[in-house]
Amino acid sequence: MNKKTVRDLAVKGLRILVRVDFNVPIANGAITDDTRIRAALPTIRYLREQGARVLLASHLGRPKGKPVAEFSLRPVRDHLETLLGERVAWIEQPLEAEAEQVVNSLGEGQVALLENVRFYPGEEKNDTELARAFARLADVYVNDAFGAAHRAHASTEGVAHVIPGVAGFLMERELKVLGAALSAPKRPFTAIIGGAKVSDKIKVIEHLLTKVDRLIIGGGMANTFLLGLGKKIGRSLVEADLAEVAKGLVESAKASGKELLLPVDVMTAPEFKNDASVRIVGVNDIADGEMALDIGPETSRLYAAAIADSRTVLWNGPMGVFEMPAFAAGTNAVARAVAAVRGTTIIGGGDSVAAVEQAGLAKRMSHISTGGGASLEFLEGRKLPGVEALQPLDGGTDDDEDKVTGGQLENA
Repeated sequence: MNKKTVRDLAVKGLRILVRVDFNVPIANGAITDDTRIRAALPTIRYLREQGARVLLASHLGRPKGKPVAEFSLRPVRDHLETLLGERVAWIEQPLEAEAEQVVNSLGEGQVALLENVRFYPGEEKNDTELARAFARLADVYVNDAFGAAHRAHASTEGVAHVIPGVAGFLMERELKVLGAALSAPKRPFTAIIGGAKVSDKIKVIEHLLTKVDRLIIGGGMANTFLLGLGKKIGRSLVEADLAEVAKGLVESAKASGKELLLPVDVMTAPEFKNDASVRIVGVNDIADGEMALDIGPETSRLYAAAIADSRTVLWNGPMGVFEMPAFAAGTNAVARAVAAVRGTTIIGGGDSVAAVEQAGLAKRMSHISTGGGASLEFLEGRKLPGVEALQPLDGGTDDDEDKVTGGQLENA
């Protein structure tokens, strides 16, 4: 973590634009999971306590550059008011003159929320003029949206080139935890990678093989590895064109002395249905008309044993179609094994988060990332545009000597 944070700000009376990730599920106008909103509260509350005038910006869904009622952030504003116990001002049209008037009228410690930034086509194009329009509403920019940090958009990257930008507490924690796992993990370091497709995570696997002691593969992507090793996988989900790549990863792990674990048995069914007829078979015995939909019990035991002595565990991706109870056993077994680890356990965003929450084990994990795509790109070793645009710490120190005053970073 070599970026300045809100701790380096002298914010009293300043207008602070905070990019948050309020991309939350909404059904019938009600928020069904407010995890991402709650994750931003420490930064919001800190800025309020310091006397800042806080302006929040976020996207919601994929409205494709135009106003769409179902993607309005109004329900989020209402829910945020309940969480803060304070009124949150609403800015319907961030680009109109009235928006600046609303922000300027905020008292110290008061909060406003902009309507969905993706209602503007320039947002995802990282349009310079849109970034400047957002910047006109604030003196300083704070990025606390790790989940959107891999996007070079106007509100995540462009605005930080117009006014000084620093990291919020959530962004800081994500970077520190994930960064420490990759750069200085306590060992043994075990990574568990699952999900449907190898193509989504080839670069992650390649990068992790240079960092971990052992790598566990599960989910639909395991089928591609099995195919590459000459197994018959029936009608299972597979990326046949990547079978040789997967085989190469197995060989690379072996050559570098890393342990790479693959399923030894699977749960199969002839149909992609929860009530389908299920069989547990070895990976050499998958029938032509069957598809592998979860790891089997022997694999679950093998994986749990491998996880047990780990001091650092990073998990991204389920072991099977965990949304269906019939095929959730493998993912739940891995979740229990990770929860029992005496060390650092990191859930790297995406479906893994849903899996540990479904298993009721989320509170037993050291860190649950709020970023799916951002976590993956970070684990690939790629730079995140939303992070790169923030102000660096001078000399790599973590002191408070540099302050933001009147919209300018001294010594930056």
